[in-house]
Amino acid sequence: MAFTKVTSKVVLAEVRPGQEVLARRGAMLATTGTIAFSPVVGGPGGGAYGGGIASALARGMQGEAVPLMVAEGHGSVHYGYHGHHVTIVDLDGSQPMSVEADRLLAHDASMSSSVVFLGQQGGLRGAVRGAVTGQGLFTTQLSGRGSVAVLSHGGTFALRVGGGRQVVVDPQAYVAHVGNLRLDVATALSWRDAVGRGSGEGVQLKVSGEGTVYVQASEEKL
Repeated sequence: MAFTKVTSKVVLAEVRPGQEVLARRGAMLATTGTIAFSPVVGGPGGGAYGGGIASALARGMQGEAVPLMVAEGHGSVHYGYHGHHVTIVDLDGSQPMSVEADRLLAHDASMSSSVVFLGQQGGLRGAVRGAVTGQGLFTTQLSGRGSVAVLSHGGTFALRVGGGRQVVVDPQAYVAHVGNLRLDVATALSWRDAVGRGSGEGVQLKVSGEGTVYVQASEEKL
């Protein structure tokens, strides 16, 4: 199922039996048809919608707590959140997507999600990267075929990484990435001085590997 962009800040999701949608609580703007909403509950290894709902409890335990609601029934739902810009990313199932939980607006409930420790994505540098960007030590990874709607300040643009091409991103402008990418902190300062300083001039993210990184048109965090 694909989301449809209505405006730069609103997306439309078609809901059908077997095509439910997960979205952050408070994101529903309007509905048509017969749609029912219920809070996501469950824990690892459980939940009616696989990894998407099963990881909700784990997110809360590990600092990725954003309450989710599942939309079921037959109709359509308009989603938006606090006037933030929305970017739609369609995944074909071949590559995972990594994104902060508070950047997620909505995604297909059939997709699998998990909480990933940033230390797994670069060891100590991954953990430092989380501190520098304000992400914390965990991020959300989505996999499978479906659509994901992510939030940003000022909209996003996509940069392709691969073929030996490396991209450097301001930590505060980073939104998400798709594919097998490595994000390393680069700075002329010491690691101790770097933590807590989000300036793109002093601290940068070097992105390498194969995939796509999404960057917002602002250094403002949500």
